[in-house]
Parts: sequence; structure tokens; C-alpha cells
Amino acid sequence: MSSSNPEKQPVVDDAPKTDHAYDGIEEFDNPLPGWWKWLFIATIAFCPFYWLYYHGGTPGRSIEDGYGVALAANTRLQFEEIGELQPTEATLVEYMHKDNWLRVGKIVFQTHCVSCHDRDGQGKVGPNLTDEYFKNITTIEDIAKVVNNGAAAGAMPKWSNRLHPNEVVLVSSYVASMRGQNLEGPRGAEGKTIPPWPEPTASSEDAAEPESSEE
Repeated sequence: MSSSNPEKQPVVDDAPKTDHAYDGIEEFDNPLPGWWKWLFIATIAFCPFYWLYYHGGTPGRSIEDGYGVALAANTRLQFEEIGELQPTEATLVEYMHKDNWLRVGKIVFQTHCVSCHDRDGQGKVGPNLTDEYFKNITTIEDIAKVVNNGAAAGAMPKWSNRLHPNEVVLVSSYVASMRGQNLEGPRGAEGKTIPPWPEPTASSEDAAEPESSEE
């Protein structure tokens, strides 16, 4: 075997260098390609428009909202499992305690209702849905009636012609579940206090147990 030379051999490099030198470290004059620079500048110029469109606060444009819409569309295919729900007191109370279906109601709410009631129901143009005061509601069934038919001379629009009947029931159950959270909103308390929602029946609780255990 040949012995190695312990002395470091000088490296001869005629590549052009810049005038920059930091503690003896030199920099090769090897600029990036022009197309790369312009692509980088284009992405920077594109960023503000992307941010304004997808993160500017307009409901329904974020990735999360888009996912929610897609999930809701997929869930409609699953409605065959439960048939067509009727907005009765027993059904609304039952689905208040079924977390998997309540999430569908939440998606419907966040897709269609946040512009008036804000994302968590604390109210914006429309009233706060998280306190104990209600303007057009006396019983839990009235929530579905308001969703279906509207209220306040059209200030609350009717949704019976835009939502699946099951979506009406599920979003009504979700709205009912907001009660008692008492989130602070801009409008303050409106309306009157009403009796608490009915308790779920034993059959409703039994039906909810296996669903919660799967999570």
C-alpha cells in the first residue's frame, strides 16, 4: 500500500469567485438560473392573493371548511342508514346525544350559519345561540321550524328548500346542544328564558352508547 502524504495538498480551482470573503472563506460566483429567480418572485407575488382568498375570513373558503363540505356530502350518502328523520321532540333530543351525527349538524351549521350566528353560535347579525334566552323558540321542536321556515320577516331565511330533511334535524340538534355554553357575543341577551330541553329517553341513551365506545 502506498503511504499517504500527511501534508494537505492545495486545491487548484480557477472557478470565478465573488469579492466577498468572510474570515478567509470565499464565495463562488455561481448565480441561480434566471427562471428560478423569477419563479421565486412569482410565488411571493402570489402569496398575498392566496392568503386573502383562503384565509381572509370568508366562510367556506378555508381548507377546513372545504373538508367539512366534502364530509357533509359524503354523509348524505350515509343517510340511508337512518332513513328520513322527522323533526319531533324525541328525535331532536335523541340526536343531541349522538356525537357522530351531531358532528354532521356542526358541519351544516359552520357551512351555512356562521355569517349570521358566528362560528361557535355566539351571535353576529343573528342572536346568540349559546345563552338561555330565545326569541322564536319555546320548545326544542321550534328550532327545526325556524330552520325550515325562517323567522323575523325573512331576516332568518328558510332552509327547507336548500337542506336535506336530515340536515335540518341534525343542525337543529346541534343548535340545541349549544345552549348553556354562554359564549360572549356582540348582541347581548335577547328574548325570553324557556324551560330546559327534555331529557333523553332510555332507548336514546342505549343507542348512543355503542357509537361513543367506537371512538
